[in-house]
Amino acid sequence: MTPAIAAIDIGTNSLHLLVAEIVEGGSFRVLTRERDPIRLGSGAGDMKRLDPEAIDRGLATLRRFVGIASNWDAPISAFATSAVREASNRADFIDRARDEAGVVVEVISGPEEARLIHLGVLQALPLAGTTHLVVDIGGGSTEFIVGRDTTPVLLRSVKLGAIRLTERFFAGGLDSPGAIDDCRRHVSSFLASFREVALGLKPTIAIATSGTAETLAILAGNPEVLLATDLHELTIELLSETPKQRLKRSGLDERRADIIAGGAVLLDEITTQFGVEEWRISDHALRSGIVLDAINRRGDIKTFHHLSDLRRRSALAVARRYREDLDHAEHITDLALQLFDELSGLHRLGVAERDLLETAGLMHNIGVFVAHSAHHKHSYYLISNDEQLAGFTNHERELIAQVARYHRKSAPKQKHRPFAALNHADQNLVRQLAGLLRVAIGLDRGGRQVVRSVSADFDKDTITVRAAVLKDQACDLELHAARERSDLLSQNSERDVTIEADLVDPVHPSRL
Repeated sequence: MTPAIAAIDIGTNSLHLLVAEIVEGGSFRVLTRERDPIRLGSGAGDMKRLDPEAIDRGLATLRRFVGIASNWDAPISAFATSAVREASNRADFIDRARDEAGVVVEVISGPEEARLIHLGVLQALPLAGTTHLVVDIGGGSTEFIVGRDTTPVLLRSVKLGAIRLTERFFAGGLDSPGAIDDCRRHVSSFLASFREVALGLKPTIAIATSGTAETLAILAGNPEVLLATDLHELTIELLSETPKQRLKRSGLDERRADIIAGGAVLLDEITTQFGVEEWRISDHALRSGIVLDAINRRGDIKTFHHLSDLRRRSALAVARRYREDLDHAEHITDLALQLFDELSGLHRLGVAERDLLETAGLMHNIGVFVAHSAHHKHSYYLISNDEQLAGFTNHERELIAQVARYHRKSAPKQKHRPFAALNHADQNLVRQLAGLLRVAIGLDRGGRQVVRSVSADFDKDTITVRAAVLKDQACDLELHAARERSDLLSQNSERDVTIEADLVDPVHPSRL
């Protein structure tokens, strides 16, 4: 049976379900789609809280979606965006989703949402070899992506959305004196911070995605292409009508009638600011990106967009920003990954966990950018708050940050609040990965890379780590440091850890 995957996009205005089967080449075929416009988020300013009734509506929809996905025995990936991301009581929704609907909801950052949207659009349109602008207007946020070929080179998420603007400028979906000009100035102020950078990349194709853009294109008469001139005229017309009058238009959902005018002003102003003459409309966006992302994470199927490669590039970019010694960090990371692979039969972790270790290794020392003292704690803060780390959910970023935080000094303890907040499985994972990373760091204590590689084996009592060192190089410092740092690995495995040199002949580099 061809494997199926279910993606749930938990947006500000609607919840979407996409169930798809994987096809040869790492793409997918849609089996079914569902949408429920429950209006989870609201608020003219910051969307600070989720309304209890909205949470109840969301949970009812999630339970229904779970039932649909079960028809194909499809595992579910559920990602929440602006409304949940910004809500102070988001834990209420996330916990109830897990306990009452059996859905683990991952909250993603704005840039990560933009990356996944771009990934989904690449499924729908032939954009290889082009430089393109993608704009996704949601209820609470709008994502901007400039991509070259299949690579996103600019990712931005701004707090502009159809619901947010409607409630601030067009209460009840109605125009009022000065509201349009005020709204346009407001939108322009958000675009100013990256508009010139985006235009400097010279995109030649503009793509608009998701419900607002799709609806506007249908109302303008062409569901595939929306001309700038048609959009501008339509925006004026919509603002001259009441929500009830708008419902006379074919193609307008009743539950979008109040917010479509605010969304139209937003897209129209973006069109003006970016000089777009026409928008291509994509019906693939975030939920398609979630499916492709899930396919990548399976590890046995590779799509055109390799997740592990993207994660490594992103981690290196962030590390460079904080002036990390990448030569040293990459060598330590290689040693840690070799230990991970050699001891796979013991820890039984997989590709996803290996990616977390690799990222933590590359970034473990970036806290030195703040101060050398307690830099492991600074590393935790920088990683856990850096939304430019692409390819990871907020939860995964937290795990990476904690592994980096425990690369030195104290082992994880329940009195450490971030660690105590993790569930038991995640606590165990942090301990496992930090234990491997600590040993690897010790093996390059002098920063001389005298330990060229490592191998390891284990039995019921002992882990033996062998450090490959050239015969003419001293390695006492590195071996001593690694032994001192092996306590966490020993505790995790309930085995003694022995670290010894494996002297190799320089004329046989293949042994390294």
